[in-house]
Amino acid sequence: MTYIDGFVVAVPTARRDAYRDHAVRGWAMLHAAGATRMCETWGDDVPHGTRTDFHRAVQAGDDETVVFSWIEYPDKATRDAVAARIMTDPAMGELAAAMPFDAARMIHGGFEALVDAGTPSGADGYVDGFLMAVRDRDAYVTMAQRAEGAFRDHGATRVVEAWGSDVAPGEVTGFPQATQLQDGESVVFSWVEWPSKAARDAGMPATMADARMQTPPDALPFDGKRMVYGGFAKLFQA
Repeated sequence: MTYIDGFVVAVPTARRDAYRDHAVRGWAMLHAAGATRMCETWGDDVPHGTRTDFHRAVQAGDDETVVFSWIEYPDKATRDAVAARIMTDPAMGELAAAMPFDAARMIHGGFEALVDAGTPSGADGYVDGFLMAVRDRDAYVTMAQRAEGAFRDHGATRVVEAWGSDVAPGEVTGFPQATQLQDGESVVFSWVEWPSKAARDAGMPATMADARMQTPPDALPFDGKRMVYGGFAKLFQA
C-alpha cells in the first residue's frame, strides 16, 4: 500500500528558486534511499477561510507562499527504512541546516493511501490539495471512491486520499492544529492532479455538479467547515 509523507510549508516568495533547488538536492538523497516519487507544488489559488485554511495552517506571512508537497513510498516499511537511513546521512543534515524557510512552521506527517487512482500529471500539471478531519473512515472511503470517478471523468489524471498514520501535533504548527482535530477524528491528506490549470478550471465546475459529488452536508463524514483546500502549480516533481 502506497505510503505518503505529506508536508505544508510557508516559503518566502522571493526564495522560490532557492526552495526548488533545495527540493532537487533532497530528492537525490531520498530517491537513493528508496522513495519512489516526490512532488512540490507552489500556492496559486489558496483562499483564506473563516475557520481554517492553508495560510493559518503554517502561519504564512504576506511575503510568503504556501507550498503543498509529498513524498511517496511503496509501503510504510520502506518509508521507515528511508527515514532511518537519511537521519544518519551527514549530507541530509547539511541540507536540513540550510532550509530556505522557517522549519519550525512546517507541518508534516505520515499517511496510508486509502484511494490511489489514475496516473500522475506531467511537470506542467496542477494540483488541488486538501486537508480534512474525518470521523468515519469507512464512510469516507465510500464517498472518496465515488468522487474519484467524478474527478477523473472530468479531466483529472490522479486522485489520492490518504489516512493519517503518523500525525502528531507540533509545537508551533501541525496537521491536527490545521484541521482543528477533535477526539475520534483522523487527519486526511489528499490531492487531485490535473494536466494543467486550464484543465482544472474547466473540469472542477463539472465535477462539482456531478451527481456522484452530491452528498448532503449533514451526511458528510467530516466537518466541511474545517476542510482546508487550495490550488497549486507544480514546482518540481520526480
